[in-house]
Amino acid sequence: MLSYQPIQLKDAELLRSYYAGCDYGLCEYAVGTKLMWREYLHPTWTEAAGCLIVRNTINGRVVFDYPVPGPEGDEDAALTAIENDCIERGLPPVISVVPQHKAGTLLDRYPYVKVSNVRTWQDYVYRAGDLQNFTGRRYAGQRNHIKKFQAAFPNARFQELTDRDAPAIEAFWRDYAGEFAKGDDPRAVQELNSAREMLKLAGKPWLRCGGFFDGDRLVSLSAAEKCGQTLIIHIEKALYSCPGVYPATVQAFARAFGTDVADLNREDDAADRGLRTSKLQYGPRLLAPKYCFEPQNELLQHVQAIPELQTERLTLSALTEADIPAYNALVLDQERNRWWGYDDVGGLGGPVEERSFFDVANRDFASRNAVNFAVRLDGRLIGEAVLYRFNYRGDAELGCRIDAAYSGHGYGTEAFAAAADWALYRVHLTRVVAKCYRENDASRKMLSSCMRPSGQDDTFYYFEKRV
Repeated sequence: MLSYQPIQLKDAELLRSYYAGCDYGLCEYAVGTKLMWREYLHPTWTEAAGCLIVRNTINGRVVFDYPVPGPEGDEDAALTAIENDCIERGLPPVISVVPQHKAGTLLDRYPYVKVSNVRTWQDYVYRAGDLQNFTGRRYAGQRNHIKKFQAAFPNARFQELTDRDAPAIEAFWRDYAGEFAKGDDPRAVQELNSAREMLKLAGKPWLRCGGFFDGDRLVSLSAAEKCGQTLIIHIEKALYSCPGVYPATVQAFARAFGTDVADLNREDDAADRGLRTSKLQYGPRLLAPKYCFEPQNELLQHVQAIPELQTERLTLSALTEADIPAYNALVLDQERNRWWGYDDVGGLGGPVEERSFFDVANRDFASRNAVNFAVRLDGRLIGEAVLYRFNYRGDAELGCRIDAAYSGHGYGTEAFAAAADWALYRVHLTRVVAKCYRENDASRKMLSSCMRPSGQDDTFYYFEKRV
């Protein structure tokens, strides 16, 4: 499984090695966002296939950013790493805040997927030149407000903020708190506290900070981060008691720090009516979509109940309460199950009870993570066939084990072939895969009789069957 670690300030340099050249244009693909919203996103990171992988946990739900490749990064391999990690953890591989130009990749990747694009997530993206110049009729209001600000504060000056300005920045926050009108909004309070922490980083080479001074008093400030050809503006704050200071700051900041980018991203509006109205008034060229992809496996789409399959000699059907003694004996046959490749007892995470394995099988089907077929001869359970490890891209793995007392009669081959055909033609999988230990000659012969060899390593022989 992948090993993640929480995003902290000490990770900024490494994350910036990915985000600095990232062309996704969305605010989530920036160090500042991850640091400011740590308490909400709970972001963790790792690297795989030359890509940055970020996993967030939002209100208890695990979602992933789209992988950010480095110079030699392989996005496809990174997505596969996410999927495999989720399979091992029993989680769906939900890929969130997907930029528009990557959406087609995921639509092609997942046969069944739920896609959403929530309006309140969308970022406001502006042409840098528009905010630098405020040219044309649509910006008449901004120009008028700037004139009012200049008339009221003729000596105001915009300048870069560094760590030397820490006292002025702290004084600004005290003044701002006195005018803050959203003290009863927990999210707004959290955002304000995060902004205060972020401005302590003024002077870091990756964070561009600036604001207006009226004499020695700081009356506005902004902070941003360049990612690819987009300047992601994380913070925009100004004293409400200074009319016109907001548009004046937007323009001055764009002129000071936006000359080497094509776009300025002023982030989303957090479903705040006032923010939405204001950001629309600045004429965004794009409300940047952020797609959330929730892959669905084929069981969710096509299987409402475990069916009954008939072969020449066998019946494959759902486990029942009456099967529990025979099923337990099958699962607990350690000599037989050394070739199974999975520790059923260890997988329980607790003591073995009479219903333990039966309940696990039922839970796995209820969540559509697996199908456990009881393999029956004349009504008696003699083994099981399990379809599991759905990779959300049309593949699943099939395993079969037969009670030792019934081995050597071809029952495993018969059951395996029936389950594989059902998976391909009724569950609509593209491919069924299987493996066996290299030392397990009987399983190798059985799989070779009904599947095609697809490779080997030091431990396993691998097989596949396609439509």
